[in-house]
Amino acid sequence: MVTIRNSARIATAIGATALAIASATAVAAAENAIEVSGVGPVNIGVDYSCEASAGVAAIRAMVGDPQADSPSATGTQTAVTCDGSRQTAVVLLTGANGADAPLSAGQTVQVRVALVDSSDTVVTGQAKVVSLA
Repeated sequence: MVTIRNSARIATAIGATALAIASATAVAAAENAIEVSGVGPVNIGVDYSCEASAGVAAIRAMVGDPQADSPSATGTQTAVTCDGSRQTAVVLLTGANGADAPLSAGQTVQVRVALVDSSDTVVTGQAKVVSLA
C-alpha cells in the first residue's frame, strides 16, 4: 500500500515537472520571431522580437532569384534590441558584385531573414517570395 502511494507521488511529481518544462519551452520559443515587413531595391524591412537569453547578435538577410544557387544580395544589421518587445529594423543590401542597387522593380525574389547568434547560428528565421513593386 505504501509503495503504491509513493509511486503515485513520484509519477505526479515527474508529470508536473515535465509539464512545467514544456510550458516554459513553448513560451520561450514563441518570443523569438522575425518577419519581413517590406522589400526595396537596396534594403529589407523586418519586424522582430527576441529575448536577451536568446543570444541574438545580428539580423542577416539574403535575397535572390527563387531558383538561384546563391543570393544576389546580402546584408547584416548588428544594431538589435532583444528585450522581448516588438522591434523594427532595416537591413541594407549589398550586391554580390558590390552593386548598390542589386534589385529592381518588377523582379520576383526569395527573401531570407534570420536572427543569428555570435557564431552565425540561426535562432529563428523566415523565407518568403515577393515581387518588388
